[in-house]
Amino acid sequence: MNCFPWPNIVISRCIEFDHCRYDGSMITSDFVAALKPHAHFIPVCAEMEIGLGVPRSSIRIVSVKGELRLIQPATGLDVTDRMVSFSRSFLCSLSGIDGFILKFRSPSCGMKDIKVYSSPDGPSTATKAAGFFGGAVVKSFPDLAIEDEGRLRNNNLREHFLTRIFTLAAYREVEREVNMAKLIRFHSTNKLLLAAHSQKEAKVLGNIVANREGKDISKLLGEYHEHLAMALMRPPRYTSKANVLMHSLGYFSHELSSAEKAFFLQSIEKYKQKKLPFSAPLSILQSWIARFDEEYLKEQTFFEPFPEKLIELCRDTQCEWAGADLFEGRKAGRAD
Repeated sequence: MNCFPWPNIVISRCIEFDHCRYDGSMITSDFVAALKPHAHFIPVCAEMEIGLGVPRSSIRIVSVKGELRLIQPATGLDVTDRMVSFSRSFLCSLSGIDGFILKFRSPSCGMKDIKVYSSPDGPSTATKAAGFFGGAVVKSFPDLAIEDEGRLRNNNLREHFLTRIFTLAAYREVEREVNMAKLIRFHSTNKLLLAAHSQKEAKVLGNIVANREGKDISKLLGEYHEHLAMALMRPPRYTSKANVLMHSLGYFSHELSSAEKAFFLQSIEKYKQKKLPFSAPLSILQSWIARFDEEYLKEQTFFEPFPEKLIELCRDTQCEWAGADLFEGRKAGRAD
C-alpha cells in the first residue's frame, strides 16, 4: 500500500463543514466525508466573508444594462464589488493548493451554468454564467482540479478528481525538495499514469526530465509542473487505459500460459467493447504483479493513483462509462 501526501483543497464551507447556507442548512456529501481523513481542507463561505449573515436573503446574478451584477432581491443590495474584491484577495493569498470543491448552482460559488435574471425580481433569462467566486477560481487556477459537489456525484468525475489532486500533491513534495533525483523518481513511478492520460504530454515530460540542455533544476520543476497539469487535464480514454494494460502484459510474457494470456486479452477486448468494467482486466494484471513480484509495476501509480480506501467512492453505483458529457461540459466551461 502506497503512502500518499495529503492534498490541499479549498471547499465551499457549506459542504460538510458548517450550517452556513442562506437558510442555515449544510450540504451533506459522502464523497467529502470520506475524503476528510486523507486531505487538508480550507473551508470558505464567500457570502459570509462579504458580510452576509446566516440565515440571509438569497442573492442572484442579474443582468443590468448588459452587465452582470450580484444582487439580493429582498433588500436591493448590490454586493458585486464586495464579492469581486474578496475573491481577488482570497485567491491571491492561496499557495500550495491542489484543488477546489465548490457549491453546485450557487450564484457566488458555482463554476458555470448559473441562472442569470432580467431584474432583481424578474424571471430568469436564456443566459447562464459562472458564479462570481467560482468563476474567479476557474480563471485563477486553470491548471488545478476544480469541481462542484453536484458533478462529484458522478463516479468517473470522482476518480479523475482524486487522481489529479493526489498526483499534484505528490509533485508539490518534489518541488519542495528541489532535487533532480526526486524528479526522476516521480516521473518514473508515474510513467504509466501519464501515458494513459496523454501520450503527447508524457513524451514532453520525459524530455524535460532528460534535461539534455542542462537547465537549472528550478526551471525544470516549473516546466514539469506546467505539463503535468496539462497531462492530467482530461481523463484517460478507455483505449489508452487498455493500451497501458497491454504494455504491462509484456512484463509477464514468458511467465504466463497461452490460456492465461488469451483470457486476459479477451478481458481487455470486452472492456473496450464496454462489456466489462476496467476493474476486471486490471484485477487480473494486479494478481500477476503480486504473483511474480514485479517491482517496476508495483511502484506504478497507474495501479493505485490515490488511497485504496477511496476506491469504493468511484465504483459500483453507476456505469463506468457514464459522465462523458460532463467532461465535455467542463471543457466548454473553461472557454467561457
